[in-house]
Amino acid sequence: MTFANPWWLLALVIVAAMVAGYVWLLRRRRRDVVRFTNLELLETVVPKRPGRWRHLPAIAMIAALAVLTVALAGPQAMAKVPRNRATVMLVIDVSLSMKATDVAPSRLAAAQAAAKQFADQLTPGVNLGLVSFAGTAAVLVSPTTDRAGVKNGVDNLALAESTATGEAIFTAMQSIDTFSRSLQGGPDQEGVPPPARIVLLSDGTQTVPGPDGENEPRGSFTAASEAASRGIPVSTISFGTSYGSIELDGGRTPVAVDDASMERIATLSGGRFFTAASESELRAVYSDLSEELGYEEREVDASRPWMIGGFVLLIGGLGAGILLGRRLP
Repeated sequence: MTFANPWWLLALVIVAAMVAGYVWLLRRRRRDVVRFTNLELLETVVPKRPGRWRHLPAIAMIAALAVLTVALAGPQAMAKVPRNRATVMLVIDVSLSMKATDVAPSRLAAAQAAAKQFADQLTPGVNLGLVSFAGTAAVLVSPTTDRAGVKNGVDNLALAESTATGEAIFTAMQSIDTFSRSLQGGPDQEGVPPPARIVLLSDGTQTVPGPDGENEPRGSFTAASEAASRGIPVSTISFGTSYGSIELDGGRTPVAVDDASMERIATLSGGRFFTAASESELRAVYSDLSEELGYEEREVDASRPWMIGGFVLLIGGLGAGILLGRRLP
């Protein structure tokens, strides 16, 4: 625990002095009693004391002062707080391989249902955008806190040929950049761009501009490296199974999921890599991501419990003084 105003803790010296003074008074009173040699007369003139309980009011009051002193010092603690200005771009693959039914009812349908749940779970203050990609990439919804627009965009996803993963990442970064510039320069933003993250869901290797994403200028690995240089991690979800297939040109074409490429994108960009082979697994991944993206660890004020504790002790000390000694402590 840290303190915003630690110099207030010096007041604990005063509290310690009060404890020492109270103990000194008790010893002095005991010494004075011993000097009163006529003990029988003492019993008649001094009312019976409630034993050790008589110390309760003083203990409670001193403890209250100590707790309230800590509260004044402004204790700080790490806590999860909702993000308010973060930007998340949800990038979904709509290539023909997404119609495979190895994930019931199909990869695309399962992805749509889980994506809408992700939109609902994400904290309200996070700006969520949507990009779809096949042979090209398009921003369907610019970053916004309006979840209805994002879910409507997810419902309208349509399949198309090819897979341009790199182009999708570049498109998402461009949308983030445009949105960030619109937020900078405000009276309370001080020109600081909000944190951003890309969540990419795909099931296969890129085919546009080619499978060699390492060397292609608009390839997926090039895009991932660019994202890392901009401080935009790309968390990837490799969605599907190794035995998926689709009907194409009158025959069955295997469309096995490409975990290696998706993991490589996440590694290069500084993001996290996930796999999901069912809708339930995908929902679990999105739930994990919504917790990670929607909240952040931040040092916050933790003085309220100390204030409450000090108030309770103060009231308890006053009440005990009145009940036990019929006076304020």
